Amino acid sequence: MSSANVHSFSVKSINGEMISLSQYTGKVLLIVNVASKCGFTPQYKGLQSLFEKLNPQGFEVLGFPCNQFGAQEPGDEAEIKSFCSLKYNVTFPMFAKIDVNGADTAPLYDFLKKEEPGILGTEMIKWNFTKFLVGKSGKVTRRYGPNVTPESLEADIVSALAE
Repeated sequence: MSSANVHSFSVKSINGEMISLSQYTGKVLLIVNVASKCGFTPQYKGLQSLFEKLNPQGFEVLGFPCNQFGAQEPGDEAEIKSFCSLKYNVTFPMFAKIDVNGADTAPLYDFLKKEEPGILGTEMIKWNFTKFLVGKSGKVTRRYGPNVTPESLEADIVSALAE
């Protein structure tokens, strides 16, 4: 394990500005690769719900649009932002579209996958709505597959908030 943590990364917001994840020090994060045209897209509702319920206690959802799975996020940032706002009333932070696998993988995702590999130690992200739970110190604590609903994560998040 490296001494680096999620807080050492900077990422581009959906509005184009660079954001240092160090601003989330002391908060529990759920980092999710999202898509607008996926069978799991309705999870936006659950993610927003968790965000609204637990944000006052120091919880953030960070959404990273990705078009690498079945081309299910074809739009640009403006279209993605509009979709999330109009269809799911998303108010949690959204970021610029990224790659989570392959040669152009965003550095944050390289880090997440190394810190918390998937089944049988594979690092590759298998589909949209893969989720990483990050503790207050910026350490990645859990990885959840796309089929794991946001609602089912509440106990893990509450536990992380209590640490």
